[in-house]
Amino acid sequence: MALYYSLPVYRDTYRLILLLFKLTKEFSREYKYTLGQDIKHDTMQLVRHIYRANKGEGRKEHLQEFADDFELVKLQIRLCQDLRLISPKQFSEVVLLMDTIGKQISGWSRLS
Repeated sequence: MALYYSLPVYRDTYRLILLLFKLTKEFSREYKYTLGQDIKHDTMQLVRHIYRANKGEGRKEHLQEFADDFELVKLQIRLCQDLRLISPKQFSEVVLLMDTIGKQISGWSRLS
């Protein structure tokens, strides 16, 4: 079993967290403490699910929880773009990273 922080999906999720923390820093006050905080919290949860799934106990369950929270983050990012809180370029950067993460989690789920 690999250490969770050496997994490619962990590294990509961590990159996503860093990117989203930087983006939410620029939100207006109206959204920074609502949508911004929710995004930060929900992306941090993703790392927790990776850690727990890598432990091996209840892997399928933790990967399903990851998938559920991941869908919520996708919705939040789409909302940010629709509210024009992030630029189209920033949106595409986030979406590409999230697509990579989604593929890795799907592959991991199939192996379990």
